[in-house]
Amino acid sequence: MNGNEFLRKLKKLGERNGVKVELIQERGKGSHGTVYYGRKFTVLKDRKKEIGKGLLNAMCKQLEIDPHEL
Repeated sequence: MNGNEFLRKLKKLGERNGVKVELIQERGKGSHGTVYYGRKFTVLKDRKKEIGKGLLNAMCKQLEIDPHEL
């Protein structure tokens, strides 16, 4: 899954759970941005590149969601 897919799936999950999802591009260097899931946040790297399994699990852990929910 790439960054755009992750963001799209996270927004759908947020809609189902009633949680606000927001990407703030200014809070990051270069192509990185900060994704907020309610009050939790993680850094999303370049949205066009693939997210590895380890990084995906780490991002989901920071957001306190199950990767299988995406």
